[in-house]
Amino acid sequence: MRDLADIERLIDSGTALIFVETADMRRLEELTARLGSRTGRRAYRWALATGLTRLDGDVAPMRAVGKATDVLAQILATPDPGLYVLFDLARYLDEPLIVSQLREIASRSRAMSHSLLIPGAEIEIPAELRSFATRVELAVPTSEELAALVHEEAEAWGRQRGKRIKATEAAIAALTRNLLGLSHVEARRLIRTAIADDGILSDTDLPAVMDAKYRLLDQGGVLSFELDTAKLADVAGLASLKRWLGERRDVFLADAPTPGLDPPKGVLLLGVQGGGKSLAAKSIAGTWGVPLLRLDFATLYNKYYGETERNLRESLRTAASMAPCVLWIDEIEKGLASEGDDGGPGKRILGTLLVWMAERKEKVFLAATANDIEALPPELLRKGRFDEIFFVDLPSAEVRATIFEIHLRKRGQDPARVDLKALAEASTGFSGAEIEQAVVSALYAANARKQVLDTALIESVIAGTRPLSVVMAEKVGRLRAWAAGRTVPAD
Repeated sequence: MRDLADIERLIDSGTALIFVETADMRRLEELTARLGSRTGRRAYRWALATGLTRLDGDVAPMRAVGKATDVLAQILATPDPGLYVLFDLARYLDEPLIVSQLREIASRSRAMSHSLLIPGAEIEIPAELRSFATRVELAVPTSEELAALVHEEAEAWGRQRGKRIKATEAAIAALTRNLLGLSHVEARRLIRTAIADDGILSDTDLPAVMDAKYRLLDQGGVLSFELDTAKLADVAGLASLKRWLGERRDVFLADAPTPGLDPPKGVLLLGVQGGGKSLAAKSIAGTWGVPLLRLDFATLYNKYYGETERNLRESLRTAASMAPCVLWIDEIEKGLASEGDDGGPGKRILGTLLVWMAERKEKVFLAATANDIEALPPELLRKGRFDEIFFVDLPSAEVRATIFEIHLRKRGQDPARVDLKALAEASTGFSGAEIEQAVVSALYAANARKQVLDTALIESVIAGTRPLSVVMAEKVGRLRAWAAGRTVPAD
């Protein structure tokens, strides 16, 4: 076990003050007890509420040493080597007497051989103690350890109720994958939540687990966790993009590296507004069975200098903790630098994002969408930033017919009652979003007239609509011309 071996090496080297960055106090207490046994030292725990207690024997708590100064005085007066985990001490590190006592313990470490584990989150080590101290962070559990936790909790649930839980290996693997990045105690709690209600582990448990995981990790409110993810099979057209993603799914989700292949990093989906880019980006997560996080540049920016970049770094750190996941940035051009933004926040955001894209090791698949290629900085489009740039064009007649069918079924209508081919021909130049709105408008008209929705009614709505490809024909034409030969057609 990595944590056990790492801390044991520090103890053996004579390190007196070990500051442990963790919120998992139960795990640290278990590690301290095991370390006491392995190093031949008496192991103790101390907390304000309980005083000083032996971890390696049935010894009553010493409540007389309930204060921080008292427990440190007790340690100074104890000649036998000891290992102490001091749970509430971090809050007193700004007190001169406490700092002085810790310095005395550390300076006598060769003679006394005491080691103190001081846990907390983001501990600021006093300057006087830095030469005696080492900072460590408890590792999060591996896939194998998480799988063992799932089986352990499943067996415990079964023993309590006298029956076995129902689970498939695929569901256990998916649950394990989506618990990566959590501490042992957090993972255990979410596993119990997934099992507790019905004793079944299935794909239906994953959204709630991923949502709970996100809430544990997110601190800034800049990222949003998206529960509404479709499957690529529910997206009309985009055959080339679907094939590309299908070829990379297993490599992205594999627990071990695939020889000769790097995990896919991301795609840029460029195209006409309303063409289905956002739906395609969202459906990647649904198809791969991983969390979908949305980064909203509108909430990223902050009026205080430097805060915007910090918000982005924290968001990217949260995404890394949620890995494997899909990070969706919609209309990415609106948040990045363009000409005239010399040294402004857009430039700094771009720099931070580019460094992350180049150096990240975690399995965070970036799905970015853009409508305006001219607003995108050239640095973002350089080969290697994205695995591929796909162009999502206006749908063909065949795809338009499928889109009509999808939206009719979605609203409880029977597609067989209308002429899909005729509707597809009538809607030449329409985007997927415009086709959806045509169906919605026709349903409102049918409801107002107390009639059944039919082909003629939808065609009348289409005839009264001017699609974006007509209203902004010149801009759409320039975008198509730029994409030809520079991008891969998504369909």
